[in-house]
Amino acid sequence: MAFDAFFLSAVLEEVRGKCLGARVDKIHQPSRDTVIFHLRGRDSREKLLFAANPTAPRLHLTAASPENPPEPPMFCMLLRKHLLGARLAEITQLPMERAAYFAFECTDEMGFPVRKTLAAELMGRTCNLYLLGPDGRILDCLRRIGLDETSRRPALPGLHYQQPVPVAKENPLTLESYVNLLAAPGADLLSDRLMDTLGGLSPLVCREAALFAAGSTDARVSSLNTDDTAEKLLLFFREHLNHPKPYVYIQPDGTPKQYAFCPLRQYGSCEEKESFAALLDGFYTLRDRKDAMRQKSQAVRKTVQNLCTRLTRKMALQEKELAATYDRERLRQLGDILTANIHRITKGQTKVVCEDFYDENMAPVEIPLSPLLSPQQNAAKFYKDYTRMKNAEKELTHQLTLGEGELSYLQSVLEELNRAQTDAELEEIRQELQEQGYLRQEPGRKRPKQSRLAPMRFQSTDGYPIYVGRNNRQNEELTFRLARKDDIWCHASKVHGSHVIISCGGTTPPDDTLTQAAQLAAYYSETGDGQNIPVDMTQVRQVKKIPGGKPGMVIYHTYKTVIANPYPDIVVDALNAEKKES
Repeated sequence: MAFDAFFLSAVLEEVRGKCLGARVDKIHQPSRDTVIFHLRGRDSREKLLFAANPTAPRLHLTAASPENPPEPPMFCMLLRKHLLGARLAEITQLPMERAAYFAFECTDEMGFPVRKTLAAELMGRTCNLYLLGPDGRILDCLRRIGLDETSRRPALPGLHYQQPVPVAKENPLTLESYVNLLAAPGADLLSDRLMDTLGGLSPLVCREAALFAAGSTDARVSSLNTDDTAEKLLLFFREHLNHPKPYVYIQPDGTPKQYAFCPLRQYGSCEEKESFAALLDGFYTLRDRKDAMRQKSQAVRKTVQNLCTRLTRKMALQEKELAATYDRERLRQLGDILTANIHRITKGQTKVVCEDFYDENMAPVEIPLSPLLSPQQNAAKFYKDYTRMKNAEKELTHQLTLGEGELSYLQSVLEELNRAQTDAELEEIRQELQEQGYLRQEPGRKRPKQSRLAPMRFQSTDGYPIYVGRNNRQNEELTFRLARKDDIWCHASKVHGSHVIISCGGTTPPDDTLTQAAQLAAYYSETGDGQNIPVDMTQVRQVKKIPGGKPGMVIYHTYKTVIANPYPDIVVDALNAEKKES
């Protein structure tokens, strides 16, 4: 991500256009590092989010409404005391620094007009929010920093606020020529030279500038034409610093990965958003939701992964034992040889040498004996070991088949956990594992009362309903209870994924509908981030449940296979329509 000083400048320009002159209506602090101001203007209402999170510092307008804690934190109550009803009068920024200052016109305890400032420092590990009085003293801050020897800038109520140390680098917004920058000694990698010399830019933007000016993100200064490269650098920074636009790179699975105020050509393609607020809001809303789901599912995921590891080890030992049974025919042969030579053996012998009539040359073979057994018992022992290994092969083969099915089921559960997006979906997966005996009901934990989730519903461009199972339980219910026998069933070939049903209503769906259903089956599979995914299609009547198999495990023999590319847009559009309907 490239939330650098110049990206912040573009965001602040957007905030000025919508929020200057607005009054503070509400203040919330939904999490330790996040504060949201509700601003009421003449014609609109806006929500301004400050996130002083060291891993994702930012500020922007937001449409999100995160849940607030029952008791507001102390810093939130302090902000309410001083800034509720205040008017946002001015927004400024330190040059080439991720520090912004919001000046509010308000009244003091005596009713006199005063100006108080909210300072937002969004600089990695030193992220902080300060509320400053009219005299520049700190009224309080989000993170207090004590007066010890390691504190360069202590932050405590009553102390004078100290601005960050100014950046001692060139300002790319005012630099007239890049010739001296390229000619001076320094890092040979062009992107590193720009990063070391220019202030306010992220490594991502420096790589973009190198790509534009030299044709490669790994271009080296020593191999470049100085004048030509300097001219292109000047053109790049003048264009994008004076006219920044919100760009985001979205991965094939629909997850946004990087953003900047310039096009991200190093990733091949990117998408321009309508505003910086929309970019940041969408980017972090999705990322936070995925992080939250990952944390909530961590315990279940670890349990399933441990089960998979244990089962894999068990199957490896069974395969080794099975391989040992393949040599059992020699045991029967040795029993036959002993039986034919029983008259030559006396009790107490430890071995006997006999002609091997199973060998075409009748070569002698040495056969070990137990001195505690009679000759007849020694021969019978070879037959008994042969029978034991024969039965072991049958049982081990059966156990390996069961193990493969169980491992496939557990791997499908891991895939479900990767796709789960809501608490309800996660709870259904947890209940499924409890029903199958893999999880125990936690003592004192009551199962939440909730209606069972319905399968996801999409609609093809031809008007046919397409249903997609969210998990194994839904897959089974969708295929064997809700679908008609003449509906079309789709599934990514030979990988874990969702069952997809085209509700045909007794008609034959057009090719476009079949294609869109195949795209959904490819998208909702473990290979959903790839391309050219084979998808099997057949009528529901051809799909059979595996006898005694786990939920969602099926077999089918008559089908056709098509190649489909996961198409995230069809999923996003349909989900948005689903949300509007609900």
